[in-house]
Amino acid sequence: MSKNKKIFSALALMGMAIFIMAFASMPAAGSKEITITNLVKESGKFDDDYVMTQGLLIKDSIQWDADKLELRFEIYDENETVLQVFHKGVQPDNFTDDVIVIVEGFFQDDGIFEAEKVMTKCPSKYEGEDMENYDGEMHKELFNDSQE
Repeated sequence: MSKNKKIFSALALMGMAIFIMAFASMPAAGSKEITITNLVKESGKFDDDYVMTQGLLIKDSIQWDADKLELRFEIYDENETVLQVFHKGVQPDNFTDDVIVIVEGFFQDDGIFEAEKVMTKCPSKYEGEDMENYDGEMHKELFNDSQE
């Protein structure tokens, strides 16, 4: 094999190795999107799987410990199935009643979802409407339509 072919082969292998390491180090790349109902009903099926789910926030369930940076809350889906969530990190700014919350992480044996990422999605924020005119019922309809 010529010297140029050896160098090209070595560079190609190094490039593939870097790509594989970068892709494997991103847990979200291997996440499965599961509905809350399926996650709760078939919890054993997702042991050790990095999953993503979304639901509407139950504002009364929020427990925020700023000293420990621990956040506990509940979300529910269109079937009214409730999921308890624990997150070690910062609380999102727009945590309001019926905001869509997207969580990524692991479903634990004790029935609590341990979220590594917590994101919120608020249509009124992206449509340029002010929060004083926020329509929670419209938000629920949009959420339910996105689940179908």
